[in-house]
Amino acid sequence: MNRSSAIMCGTQSLPGTVVSIYRRWMMIGVVAMAAALPAIAQIVDIQQKLAAVKQVVALNKQSLLKYQWWETTQMTLDGDPKPVTQNLCQYGPGGQVVKTPIGAPPPPPSGGRLKQRIIEKKKKEMQEYMTEVKGVLSMYVPPDPQRMQQAYQAGKLSLNPVGGLMNLVFRDYAQPGDQMTLTFDSAAVKVLSLSINTYMGQTKDAVTLQVQMATLPDGTNYVQQTVLSATAKKLVVTTTSSNYQKM
Repeated sequence: MNRSSAIMCGTQSLPGTVVSIYRRWMMIGVVAMAAALPAIAQIVDIQQKLAAVKQVVALNKQSLLKYQWWETTQMTLDGDPKPVTQNLCQYGPGGQVVKTPIGAPPPPPSGGRLKQRIIEKKKKEMQEYMTEVKGVLSMYVPPDPQRMQQAYQAGKLSLNPVGGLMNLVFRDYAQPGDQMTLTFDSAAVKVLSLSINTYMGQTKDAVTLQVQMATLPDGTNYVQQTVLSATAKKLVVTTTSSNYQKM
């Protein structure tokens, strides 16, 4: 009789045990979901911010195809300022910027033939280096929607809010070990600036670029000024864009 009662009691307690285990797993699931919600919300926020930036960049590029503008470049090499150069710029049929020199050409180097040859050689080397630098920086300015998307998919994009602004930080954006920080004004829906840390060929040949954006009367975002620093060459190049006019 006692044995039968024990069996009966055990049988009756089985549903309660199942319910207890079920409730425990439900609680674990709720806690896990609560812990995952911030991460999910962050992913959604990153996706929304990235989509807005990509759309703005694409629209600005399309709008700038209608414009021409002046580009003024001031170069300083090892603390020594070089002659200022100016170009008339506009987008060509292939979507690349076409530059036409304006203003008087720089004066020829003075001195004897040997000195002139040395000056011309250094000038040629610097021109070749600047061509390489511009090739690298063209990967960053203007920002490429496809590269931004690839960085996001690789988990190399993070958000850093500062006041009412949002910094989108891209790592390994165009080269391994590089970084591009894009400052975005969500309220005004425009890019305010870019900060780029990259290199030429080898990481020891560091190149930085600070980009300030501005807005035309029709709302188009454009690069107003860039400051390029190449530490290895003791080179600083400041480029200012102005006098935007529709063609």
